[in-house]
Amino acid sequence: MRPFDLAVRNGLVVNASSRFHGDIGIREGRIDQLGGSIQAEQSIDAAGKLVLPGGIDMHVHLSPVQLPEETIRWVDDFQSGSAAAAAGGITTIGNITFPLPGETISAALQRTETEEAHNSLIDYVLHPVLLQPDCLNELPQLSDSGQRSIKIFMMLSSFDSATTEYLRIVEAAGKLEMVSMVHCEDASLIGFLCKRLLAEGRGSAAHYAESRPSYVETVAVQRAAAMAQATGAPLYIVHLSSARALAACRQARDEGARLWVEIRPIYLYLTRERFEEVDAAKYVGNPPLREPTDVEALWNGLRNGDIQTVCTDHAPWLLADKLEAGRDVSNFRPGISELETLLPMLYHGMVVTRKMPVERFVELTAANAARLFGLYPQKGTIAVGSDADLTIWDPEQKWRVRADAFHSRADFTPYEGWELVGKPIITISRGEVVCERGRISAAWGRGRRLKMAAAGRL
Repeated sequence: MRPFDLAVRNGLVVNASSRFHGDIGIREGRIDQLGGSIQAEQSIDAAGKLVLPGGIDMHVHLSPVQLPEETIRWVDDFQSGSAAAAAGGITTIGNITFPLPGETISAALQRTETEEAHNSLIDYVLHPVLLQPDCLNELPQLSDSGQRSIKIFMMLSSFDSATTEYLRIVEAAGKLEMVSMVHCEDASLIGFLCKRLLAEGRGSAAHYAESRPSYVETVAVQRAAAMAQATGAPLYIVHLSSARALAACRQARDEGARLWVEIRPIYLYLTRERFEEVDAAKYVGNPPLREPTDVEALWNGLRNGDIQTVCTDHAPWLLADKLEAGRDVSNFRPGISELETLLPMLYHGMVVTRKMPVERFVELTAANAARLFGLYPQKGTIAVGSDADLTIWDPEQKWRVRADAFHSRADFTPYEGWELVGKPIITISRGEVVCERGRISAAWGRGRRLKMAAAGRL
């Protein structure tokens, strides 16, 4: 038999439920052998390093959004965004994909793949957004083609006027083994609170958390949980932020709901006191930053299994756009660039600081997302037959976060100057080194759109 294309040697290989010291043989983009004698044309020495499954971030924004009130164009596209992901140890992304007015879901996915996502450095899936619940007849075709996810925004005013139709879609999607991703904030409450704050002259970013308190999220989570219970379909709650909302998810699961929870990094490290700063608008996200008790509840949820994934909701801006004059609590620009800091920040917080096992880190950043979105075992694990998506990790490297060293076009990070321990040094996608010590080493456009199998299961 001819030599392997690539061997990764001498590392500590860690999956979600196992670890071993040994070599990995890669042939034609897949893992072909674990351990034993491996002859290869090229080798990477990972002695003293961790070898982990490539990170999976199922929640990023890299394509424009055309809304009635404005068109949003993030500063990252699939080229710069996928480069940022690779530099951060991520090998698979899931892009939130908005249809244009009058465009079908199928057409939106095809347009995004051919016009935008073709520049991706790494593999990806697309999550279509249902701005109107008029795609029921499209779902079987989507499922048959390997599209097993949809996205619903409860924070949009259109949701409440069409709840029954959305319920039918969620139910139908569940029967087709698709998972419904849900942004849980109550639109009516947000509108009411924003109007009151503006009337009282409290429209600045200092009051942003008051425009969307935790009960606004919790009541929406409770409705989503009820949707899961009524339909029997799997729901995936994106970027959950509060202890109350997490408790509501736990109760619903105890009652049999198929309900899965994603959180984003800023809710683990930052609290609402950041809104007291002069440039507070740079911290705006939906939902907003919460209290220290919420932060602690989320860390506990990571430890005890109440939370299934950690993703970024990467929505990158220039700082000047975030701080643009004339905006208020009703229309501050939400979103932060986090693709390059997701894994290092989480590793430092989980493994270095709180001494959680690396296996749990892998579960939260790779294995669970692959399972929930029908990509496992192609992605999310280091196993014979799986794609050779690997992150070689230096667990001892000390470094300082600097936005000007990142690949994202965003010019700021909320973690500027933070000192971390642990960093991805080599990222391998389907057997090809795509990033080595921050330097992109592969061609844009090599990424593939992935087909999903049955989704919504762990």
